[in-house]
Amino acid sequence: ISDGKERGKNFGILRMMDNFGAVAGILAAIFLLGALGYRNLFLVAAVPSLIAVILVFLMVKEAKSDRTKIFKGIRLSDFSPNLKLYTLLTALFSLGSFSYSFLLIFAKNFGFQISFVPVLYLLFTVVAAVFSLPFGKLSDKLGRKKVLYLSFIFWIAVSLIFLIFKSYWGIIVAFIFYGLHLASVDPVQRALVGELAPKELVGSAMGGFRMIIGLFALPSSLIAGILWDKIDPEAPFYFSLSLTLIAVFLLAFIKEPAHQNESH
Repeated sequence: ISDGKERGKNFGILRMMDNFGAVAGILAAIFLLGALGYRNLFLVAAVPSLIAVILVFLMVKEAKSDRTKIFKGIRLSDFSPNLKLYTLLTALFSLGSFSYSFLLIFAKNFGFQISFVPVLYLLFTVVAAVFSLPFGKLSDKLGRKKVLYLSFIFWIAVSLIFLIFKSYWGIIVAFIFYGLHLASVDPVQRALVGELAPKELVGSAMGGFRMIIGLFALPSSLIAGILWDKIDPEAPFYFSLSLTLIAVFLLAFIKEPAHQNESH
């Protein structure tokens, strides 16, 4: 569906709407919980999902292939070393990019009132929603790698603030940087996979990429929790910084393809 020259923009729109939906859902839950209770609230929450399924069936039009191909399966050799290296560096980064819950717990332990913690969550979610589209469009103009470098810089800034520049305002700024990181990393990651993969295997490459990232992200919070409990609450940030720097180094070896004006 996505056009080659605006793939970053399109993934940015997708992430923007996802984050705005999350913000709207949180606010709706806060206002409706008292009136509806948990059971009815979950029933109401199912309605938007049902509407989304109906819209997909009725309004989303896929580009039809002009020839019939028999799917014969995929092999690792079908994908370029470029895509494999990119998947590896993203997997390593995912292993260190633990859940935002640790950021919220750190903020609470630092001294933020428990009632203010949801505000921090809303802060980075709103920032991510607002900036997802601009970063997606920026990657269309400047290239995916430059925006990915920027996303890594945002995450490094978050970690350094929690490690070195701890203060109330510093932590608030860190959550803003975290929102900017989310806004810049997700749309560009997906767009670059679509460009590094063979045209006929984009769907398989995207699914495999997300699967590998998910498998590496799965233990990331467990590792962070063990480091937090057994060593120090700052240890997960040092671990994450180490993997992030490795990912930044490996990204330099990725050969970014020229944007093509074609649909995938």
